[in-house]
Amino acid sequence: MVGAGQSGLAASRVLADRAVEHVVLERGDIANTWRHERWDSLRLLTPNWMTRLPGAAYDGDDPDGFMDVATLVAFVDRYASEHPGDIRTGVTVENVAPGPGGRYVVATDSGSWDAAAVILASGAYNVPSVPAMADALKPDVAQVTAHEYKNPGQLRPGRVLVVGASATGLQLANEIVESGREVAISVAEHVRLPRSHRGRDAMWWMEALGRLDERWDDVDDLVRARSVPSPQLVGTPDGSTLDLNVLVDKGVELVGQLASLDGTRASFSGSLANVCRLADLKANRFLAAADEWADAHRWPALSDPPRVAPTAVPEHPRTVIDLAADGFETVLWATGFKADYSWVDLPDAFDRKGRLRHDGGVVTAAPGIYRMGLNFLRRRKSTYIYGAEQDATELVDHLTAFLASSTG
Repeated sequence: MVGAGQSGLAASRVLADRAVEHVVLERGDIANTWRHERWDSLRLLTPNWMTRLPGAAYDGDDPDGFMDVATLVAFVDRYASEHPGDIRTGVTVENVAPGPGGRYVVATDSGSWDAAAVILASGAYNVPSVPAMADALKPDVAQVTAHEYKNPGQLRPGRVLVVGASATGLQLANEIVESGREVAISVAEHVRLPRSHRGRDAMWWMEALGRLDERWDDVDDLVRARSVPSPQLVGTPDGSTLDLNVLVDKGVELVGQLASLDGTRASFSGSLANVCRLADLKANRFLAAADEWADAHRWPALSDPPRVAPTAVPEHPRTVIDLAADGFETVLWATGFKADYSWVDLPDAFDRKGRLRHDGGVVTAAPGIYRMGLNFLRRRKSTYIYGAEQDATELVDHLTAFLASSTG
């Protein structure tokens, strides 16, 4: 097993329950990404009741609250200590490659392992996904990724352009504007959701409507489903909604999708209104589906069920900004992350874009290789911590059958 985050630990627990001998190798600390590679104020966007792993669940007094990172790390640390396995931290896996007899050689900075099977649980958010156009931005304007960002104090004092309007982009834009800086946010396709509806959290509704249990093999366009932006949600003590309208009320400027950079000249798509209109439409469809569910389950009827207000798109959003001339000193890339597979030497397992080809976590081109911890791995809920249990159970089912057939 490579990786001791929540996915790796979940798989380790299931392997231990099946008496499958294994070792977990982790380059840093347990929950390393959460511990060292996220911004200071981050809270989970899922409520505490959704924080659970095989054999453990949130047991605090605030099930509808949202964990900060320190609390989550403590939860994962406690999980690792209460369900001990052979976990070796500070061990960097340098290469995974085919070995003799259909086995695999796992080379590390402290020796090599011979394995019949390998679970890659090294995370989906290792490397910032920054568009190539970033290379065309002159150094007059600083560039910071969401991976590097910790708090507003590390930024230059001038205006900030946040590129990306999913959960990360909105949360960082909100924090930065509240620090006193002027902010513009570049908005592309996004998923808008209110934090709650009819007294229940958005994630409760996602589960009730069956959205989180949708399977990877039941989706028409799986590549598309796996690349859908994370919903515009934020976890706050008061359970407030964060959307583009909230940012506009705080003085954030909305611009369209960043189309190009040339020196310090930034050009934006003119489709901002259409993109926001579509997100508003889909949000209200979701709320309508929730109301249909409520009616079917005999909830009290509402004569005027709540809907999201249209996004307050400016009448003439700017399509060109000279960042330097207009006082923008920082571009913050909130354009997502991608997995790092530079250490995986299995050429047949990757497509032409460098994406690992797998069938619900089973890497069919390399029998015995498995993947944990990706968006929509086996179900939509795979994206969230509580989805790791079912993914781990099903993948270990497959793995144990593979081992049995291999030893024959």
